[in-house]
Amino acid sequence: MATTEKGILNRLYFVAGCMFIFAIAVGVKLMDIQFVEGEHYKQLSEERVYRNFTIPANRGNLYDSNGSLLAASVPKYDIRFDAVTVSDKVFEENVLPLSKELAKMLGNTSSYYVHKLRTARAHNQRYVLITRGLGYSEYMKIKTFPIFNLGAYKGGLIVEQRTVREHPLGKMAERTVGYERQDEEGYFTRVGLEGAFGPYLRGTDGHRLKQKIAKGQWKPISDNNEVEPRDGYDVISTIDVNIQDIAHHALLKQLEDFEAEHGTVIVMETATGEIKAMSNLGRTDEGTYYEKRNYAVYEAHEPGSTFKLMAMVAALEDGVIDTSQIVDTENGVVRFYGRAVRDSHHGGYGKISAARAFEVSSNTAFTKMISEGYKNNPGKFVDRLDDMGVTRKIGLEIKGEGTPRIPHPDDKGWNGLSLPWMAFGYGVAVTPLQTLTFYNAIANDGEMVKPRFIKEVKEWDKTIVKMEREVMNPAICSPETANKVREMMKNTVKRGTAANIYTPNFSMAGKTGTCQTEYWIEPGRYIASFAGYFPADNPKYSCIVVIHKPNRSKGYYGNTVAAPVFKRIAQKIYTDTPIMDELPSLEVESEAVEKDFEKYYTKVQNEKVLMPNVKGMPAMDAIPLLENLGLKVQVNGDGIVKSQSITAGQKIKSNQKVNLKLS
Repeated sequence: MATTEKGILNRLYFVAGCMFIFAIAVGVKLMDIQFVEGEHYKQLSEERVYRNFTIPANRGNLYDSNGSLLAASVPKYDIRFDAVTVSDKVFEENVLPLSKELAKMLGNTSSYYVHKLRTARAHNQRYVLITRGLGYSEYMKIKTFPIFNLGAYKGGLIVEQRTVREHPLGKMAERTVGYERQDEEGYFTRVGLEGAFGPYLRGTDGHRLKQKIAKGQWKPISDNNEVEPRDGYDVISTIDVNIQDIAHHALLKQLEDFEAEHGTVIVMETATGEIKAMSNLGRTDEGTYYEKRNYAVYEAHEPGSTFKLMAMVAALEDGVIDTSQIVDTENGVVRFYGRAVRDSHHGGYGKISAARAFEVSSNTAFTKMISEGYKNNPGKFVDRLDDMGVTRKIGLEIKGEGTPRIPHPDDKGWNGLSLPWMAFGYGVAVTPLQTLTFYNAIANDGEMVKPRFIKEVKEWDKTIVKMEREVMNPAICSPETANKVREMMKNTVKRGTAANIYTPNFSMAGKTGTCQTEYWIEPGRYIASFAGYFPADNPKYSCIVVIHKPNRSKGYYGNTVAAPVFKRIAQKIYTDTPIMDELPSLEVESEAVEKDFEKYYTKVQNEKVLMPNVKGMPAMDAIPLLENLGLKVQVNGDGIVKSQSITAGQKIKSNQKVNLKLS
């Protein structure tokens, strides 16, 4: 019995000792929390109640070369209501006036808002959504409404600001304009101009302190931001929206007519290298087209016969041929190591000069000229291409430039077919923009300028950075060689493979290109292209058109698929922006004339104007026409006008609203 009692006492002593030790541990921990880690836990507690939220800076605007918006950041405001913080007296006296003002602005009935606000107050809701996406002027107006005009604390007004990036051109030039996105880990995805010049556009974010009022719901402490964001700079691009519109619709029409997979067009100003237009359209499963990828910049592919310009310039510079040299096309077929090279013209062209071989794009003539000219030293041909910059990237600011692929005799895969196949654009790969850069250099007397997308970076009216013209190579060839190949390209349009686009009304020069693609999968897949410049004698613009995999039954040669797009662009630019010398101003100030004009203007303003028919017109033409008539134009979609809300011939008034539906 004594033993049992002793055992029980020992257990009690043990339990009591454990409790004593536990009590000491709790006391030590409390002391630690109070005096050692107190500040840490206090800060943690405050962070759970108060938190600094990032206020994104407004991105700078992206403009075209004439000041038209390509991309703009528009602030939008979401309005919420804290139904708890408002006093009973203020709420009851002002709930109906507030509801009436909300009904006027937002469209619902005043009874709808009375019910919404009273329900929120009855359920002690502190984060009731009133409306989303207000513009700045609407936001400033709603702040003056009853109750809301008392601010965040007394009026329960909760304002959340966000920024929306809008693109006035819609889907046109979408890949060229591009975007910049940042993921949760801070990594950026950069596309087009928005991505390339993001460091200028994005600005510096601000911070705003908010208080937690419910699970997942935060209320700003005050109407003022704690740290104001600094908006980004404005970027002035080289793009011309008028030329962009021309290029886009010319390419789109041809892609639709030939049911092609995708295509690209680039228009460059010859002297400066400024890119005036860049359109990239890919086909959807439904047969429509949209800006799918930036084929102009990233897609390196076999160029076909447009590469013959590079081959001809190299051969002339190295003195292995001359324009008057006679070449036998041998009935249109020559063989190298058992593989046949054929001319598109059945039976060949007989014996022709090297210049004529370029004009008619004879594959047999070019393979013979290049093979015989460089057979003892094929590396010399590739080295010449390298000297001219054909083997290297341009070094664009826009991300994703494709890498040229020009084989060299030192490469493992070089064989006896490499040199003759390179002569007519097979076994090599370049991007459309890289090809155009070379053609532009020839148009520019041999001086290769770097393609440029940006003119300057501005903060309001102050220029922060000015992008200067950059010369990549002052002379890719001699003036004599440049003159010779320019004459060949002019004759290509006059009497060669591109004679179908010749017109006496304005001059063009260039080279057609047709090559098979994915021939390892199946025959019959082609790339049609045309590269050149206009006017032929004093080039103002250079341009390249590349169309991938047109419907073969409708056509696949460069002269029938790609060249008409080039002509359409050149013709439209000639028509809309004629190239002429500046004349002195003929304006003469006259008080009598000024008074007569004022009388005439007042008379016209008072007369009824009839609504024109804009169906079938591009939006870029229809909108300014209607705005000049004093109409307020709203558009839905982009492209061609399909319908108009005001019937053609109907009398219109100043400031009248008209809706246009676009394709």
